[in-house]
Amino acid sequence: MSAEATTALLPAPETCAPVVPTQHQPTGGAVGVTFDLKPLNPSSKYVKLNVGGSLHYTTVQTLTKQDTMLKAMFSGRMEVLTDSEGWILIDRSGRHFGTILNYLRDGSVSLPESQRELEEVLSEARYYLIQGLVEDCQLALQQKIDAYDPLCLIPMVTSPKEEQQIISSCSKPVVKLLHNRSNNKYSYTSNSDDNLLKNIELFDKLALRFNGRVLFIKDVLGDEICCWSFYGQGRKIAEVCCTSIVYATEKKQTKVEFPEARIFEETLNILIYETPRVPDKALLEATGGAAGGGGGPHRADEEDGREHRVRRIHVRRHIMHDERPHGHQAIFKD
Repeated sequence: MSAEATTALLPAPETCAPVVPTQHQPTGGAVGVTFDLKPLNPSSKYVKLNVGGSLHYTTVQTLTKQDTMLKAMFSGRMEVLTDSEGWILIDRSGRHFGTILNYLRDGSVSLPESQRELEEVLSEARYYLIQGLVEDCQLALQQKIDAYDPLCLIPMVTSPKEEQQIISSCSKPVVKLLHNRSNNKYSYTSNSDDNLLKNIELFDKLALRFNGRVLFIKDVLGDEICCWSFYGQGRKIAEVCCTSIVYATEKKQTKVEFPEARIFEETLNILIYETPRVPDKALLEATGGAAGGGGGPHRADEEDGREHRVRRIHVRRHIMHDERPHGHQAIFKD
């Protein structure tokens, strides 16, 4: 007998044997079908993958292009099992497996915008030991962290002691808005409520604009109805009181002003007290060298030698006489 004939009579290798379903008789009498898992035929060029229920069709060349866990699986170093239909089972979520395959095909892939999905792709890349994709995901996550704007946190003062601790321990300039509408024994003028809301709205806008440079705090327990305070290096620099009393013939009314320009000016002035103190020519010109820091080191030395004064800006208090003679004007007193 020839060698060819002898070879022809040998049984086929186990790895090439077809998968034949086996039948068994369940207890209920119905005929069930089960499938035996067989090792993958390494000579197959095309591969069908079932990753957590997600089906993918690719080639062995793609899976073995880079030195990853998939290369170890499909180069014969690891046992790979298939089902009766030839699908290779991988017990892993298949949500981002398409991204994994595209990276293996092209060496790069478009990453998702969502930080959560980026972290999921990173987890899959680490599982499959795809180092290049791991580095790309880590870089994209770091860029998101670097580009992320920190939250604008505004402390709410609950006691004078807490306020003092916040201001003394903060290295940034501090702007405090005290608003307490209920702290009033008189009625309000018609525009007072609207002006109070405008002060609060301006506070929120300034807090967002100068976030990271100035600490903005709110106080709703103080004695004033609406008052701005500006602190630099732990001490009060200026104060803008927005409340006045209107004297009428038979009653007194509380009036709330909205000195927007003055508040904005004092906010710019307080920036001079940023630490480290770096002279800003444009800022000094805009503020006229005010807030105690525009005169340079010599002026700072002079201030240390004399008592510190707080600039207090109050709106005018009006005394209105409705029964004044015709032609007389109202008398204004501070």
